[in-house]
Amino acid sequence: MIKSITTVKLAKSKSDFAKLSALFDALGFERGKAWKDSRSEGAPWLAPVGSIEFVNGQAPAEGDLLVEVNDLENTLATIEKSKLAKVSKVQPTHWKSRYFTAELAQTIKLTFWAFDSQKSPYQATEGDLYIEGARFGIVVSRFNQFITDRLLQGSLDALRRSGTTDSNVEIVRVPGAFEVPIAARKLALTKRFDAVICLGLLMRGETSNYEHISDEVARGIGRAAQDSGVPCTYGVLTCDTLEQAVDRAGLKHGNKGFEAAISAVEMVSLSRRIAAGGGRKKKR
Repeated sequence: MIKSITTVKLAKSKSDFAKLSALFDALGFERGKAWKDSRSEGAPWLAPVGSIEFVNGQAPAEGDLLVEVNDLENTLATIEKSKLAKVSKVQPTHWKSRYFTAELAQTIKLTFWAFDSQKSPYQATEGDLYIEGARFGIVVSRFNQFITDRLLQGSLDALRRSGTTDSNVEIVRVPGAFEVPIAARKLALTKRFDAVICLGLLMRGETSNYEHISDEVARGIGRAAQDSGVPCTYGVLTCDTLEQAVDRAGLKHGNKGFEAAISAVEMVSLSRRIAAGGGRKKKR
């Protein structure tokens, strides 16, 4: 019955509205469709996960909106660098987490929080899911274009959400899934791209040597990454039926193209950190 829920916050001034917009852009929120009329204007930002929570007793934290992040210190540094909001110190909550607040004039107070990480003697370098300035190649097969175009749109959606502009994406179309690896290898070897995303579809009923072809495609994409040193992510569907393909191209089971693009983003971020000597490290 319920289609969506929107929280509306009224900015105190046009300047506050512009600062809020810039702050949410800096934090990597996806912009929705803006609107403007003779009386007002608005700009929505879309959160990947949201909920309404009712509380009886002590409030979990102060602030108008609670935003969960995977790296509290990095988020704090981003906001401080933007100089768009007044931030508090990081402090503990009573529910095994930490938080800080970011206040923009009198308009809104945001609370950013993250669960306490487990203490461990080991450290891990990890990539982020938001980067800027990276270039991506996308190789997509034309065969079964009804499905592969859905994979392509999923990949483009993921890249836009994670900080990549359309001008930094190059799309290459090949006849079928079997030709994806060679095109991916050629793109990767140009060194013009930080990662290559491979998209296609193989269906068991369409070829008698389905297993051999799918194995070669997977092996070829892996070899392209190894030969070039450029991440080549796997977004090729291997399905028994068309119904399975539709479900995995944006219906019931997510979009494999979106997943492959997100993996590419994370691998580019990780590669940059490794090249820089480890960068930010997370305790595990």
